[in-house]
Amino acid sequence: MSRKRPRVETMLTTVSLQNNINGENPSCSREDSPIHASICKEAPFSDDSEAIIERNACDYNTRITLKQARSGKVPRKIRVYADGIYDLFHQGHARQLLQAKNIFANVYLIVGVCNDELTHSKKGRTVMTDLERYDAVRHCRYVDEVVRDAPWELDDEFLKKHKIDFVAHDDIPYMSEDSSDVYAKLKAKGMFVATQRTEGVSTSDIVARIVKDYDIYVRRNLARGYSAKELNVSFLNEKKFRLQNKFDDLKDKGKRVMENIGEKRMDMISKWEEKSRDFIDAFLLLFGREGRLSTIWNESKGRLMQALSPPASPKRDGSPNSSNSSNSHNDEDQTSPPPNKTGRYEFSHQNNHYLSDDYSDDEEENLHSK
Repeated sequence: MSRKRPRVETMLTTVSLQNNINGENPSCSREDSPIHASICKEAPFSDDSEAIIERNACDYNTRITLKQARSGKVPRKIRVYADGIYDLFHQGHARQLLQAKNIFANVYLIVGVCNDELTHSKKGRTVMTDLERYDAVRHCRYVDEVVRDAPWELDDEFLKKHKIDFVAHDDIPYMSEDSSDVYAKLKAKGMFVATQRTEGVSTSDIVARIVKDYDIYVRRNLARGYSAKELNVSFLNEKKFRLQNKFDDLKDKGKRVMENIGEKRMDMISKWEEKSRDFIDAFLLLFGREGRLSTIWNESKGRLMQALSPPASPKRDGSPNSSNSSNSHNDEDQTSPPPNKTGRYEFSHQNNHYLSDDYSDDEEENLHSK
């Protein structure tokens, strides 16, 4: 469930940041800030002066019942305590503290964090050290105070020392060596309020993810400069992981190249078409039927044929070819009709003259008349 900051709160944060940048002392503090002081600085530890002043100001003799707390009619702040390991601080932890902070009106939230020695003996090894876990919790905006070295089970002395009115935790029974539920006594006193667990996320789930993808995280840290000794990796495994990183880098580079090609493929296709048209035009201009190379070849071919076959020498007048050519030339140039044929003449014994085979009709009539 998301929660937006009010406009006044956002403006207050902006002013504080600007004052820090300019070297001025920000006026935001837990004592005098009227709106969500926890966003201005980290929560104090229980032995800090700020937490001691707040605790001394609480009149613990005036006890607050669960009914009064739920009604909202209380004479002072309600001091609610939540505890845990808070290893790999995640959204499930933050949501639990959010519920504890808002379980009643006007809540002062105290969070107890167990140290490494106690935690390792009860639950096993943690990823973060106790100092890291303390610091993670005190930077949560819902937290007003942090108790270091918190006990596994709460007794009356601890409750009185920190003036705790109610303890907030999920309602699942937590077993110990002496009890089936460490919160059983608090429930009997009416000092226990239940919060809801965030399903699907826990420190154990996160650790399981890391173990499942162990090779991936080792390879990532090797790529970031960690040594094999720091990661507790053998020599052969180190070489294997580094080789896998090289292959992954090559795959990523190839993938990026293909993505770039995919984005620019239309431009590449259009440019290729333009270049291909230019290439075809240039090819046809050179090698086509009317291309430059064809013209040059034809001219060179003609010159070559002239060089290999020179013109024939002129003919003499007496040769048959020359007479035939001259007669044919004269025949072509003549435009007048051909001369009459010369007839054959025969000798006539009677009239003592020659007769021609070729004569006209007038001559025949003259002969008959004679």
